[in-house]
Amino acid sequence: MARDTTNETPLENRAQLVEALSDGCKPKSEWRIGTEHEKFGFYKADFSPVPYEGDRGIKALLEGMQARTGWEPIIDAGNIIGLVASDGMGAISLEPGGQFELSGAPLATIHETCRESNTHLAQARDVADELGMGFLGLGGSPKWTFEETPKMPKSRYDIMRAYMPKVGTQGLDMMHRTCTIQVNLDFSSEDDMRTKMQVSTKLQSVAAALFANSPFSNGKPNGLLSWRSDIWRDTDNQRAGLHQFMLEDELSFERYVDWALSCPMYFILRDSHYIDCTQITFKDFLENGFEGHTANEGDWTNHIGTLFPDVRLKKFLEMRGADGGPWRRICALPALWVGLLYDEQALADAKTLADELSFEDVFAMREAVPRDGLSAPAGKRSVLELTRDVLEISHRGLTARACKNDSGIDENHFLAPLDEVATLGETQAERLLKQFGSNWDGEINHIFEEYAY
Repeated sequence: MARDTTNETPLENRAQLVEALSDGCKPKSEWRIGTEHEKFGFYKADFSPVPYEGDRGIKALLEGMQARTGWEPIIDAGNIIGLVASDGMGAISLEPGGQFELSGAPLATIHETCRESNTHLAQARDVADELGMGFLGLGGSPKWTFEETPKMPKSRYDIMRAYMPKVGTQGLDMMHRTCTIQVNLDFSSEDDMRTKMQVSTKLQSVAAALFANSPFSNGKPNGLLSWRSDIWRDTDNQRAGLHQFMLEDELSFERYVDWALSCPMYFILRDSHYIDCTQITFKDFLENGFEGHTANEGDWTNHIGTLFPDVRLKKFLEMRGADGGPWRRICALPALWVGLLYDEQALADAKTLADELSFEDVFAMREAVPRDGLSAPAGKRSVLELTRDVLEISHRGLTARACKNDSGIDENHFLAPLDEVATLGETQAERLLKQFGSNWDGEINHIFEEYAY
């Protein structure tokens, strides 16, 4: 989750909210790629989770990263809860259960975003090694129960912890026991936003299947391939998941604003203090204020950052369907979506593919993928068949971009781990389950030894 912002410019009407989204439109020459990834920290000695406090806790890790990077600390109620680059281009933050997240800078190529991730992981490993910690790239916490999972001292999370059980059955697990890889991408106009939003929403379950990597919980198989994707099926459905209006011809910045206005708020931030606003919608707040406070631009920015559709609209689009995974997949996720969305012909081809799927098809795919992965239905065929077509288009899009590194290699090679999944017809989750049942002999601790960064 992004760090919260403060901007006291008053909000007076709905038109300002629409403008705040439409301001994201930019020419293709300015399109960028922002990659985010989360990971679980653990102690190498006994594979236990890392608490916030203590000489070898998350706080010490953040302080070590601060010393290593020179980034500025983010403080909440006296606690360091993240870091931000001095130029604002990148941040480190904590998820509610101590998941360690890099929110990367907006960069021009996947080569650059991959170098950024590798640099971060190398720095994090160096600091973590001194503290006896390791990091695991996985979509869901494989061993620790919710009760065993540490709770980070971040004020917004206290509000969310109290609210989540009121609006869904799996919100607390989403907060504390899942990790994702996400990519943020740009659009040039409202029409371009609409096309990209609708194509990526319809195909988000393809990403969920390709990246399925959370088959364990509480130390044993949970009957799913992507537990994380299943969790999102019942977290806070008014603000999360699949929404039909996003696939309709009338989708616009105004229509998205109206939906966002109708969603309950989580909080407002005043004088570094979080105020619980879960009992009102943003529309209520904009029109009537709350406890003497009136709406400002920072409140709106924070609110739309606490909406959780499969594809989220801010001043850019966020692809939210993938489980966390091994380091190669951190680069594969942006490669998938950049290939589909950043080349004009590839986007047109992807739209043709997506247009074959009705809302009912997309809903059914989203319901089935957490358990069935690539064998789930995708309209008249399987997700695996759809995935192979999607990857072919993505490859063409990356080839057309022709963004090469110093060795003359373009961005296509970042798709290799996904090509392997599609060729074999087997997800990472299914491979993990085979290992669990064979050479791991049913002992989950092996996952920390074999899949740590």
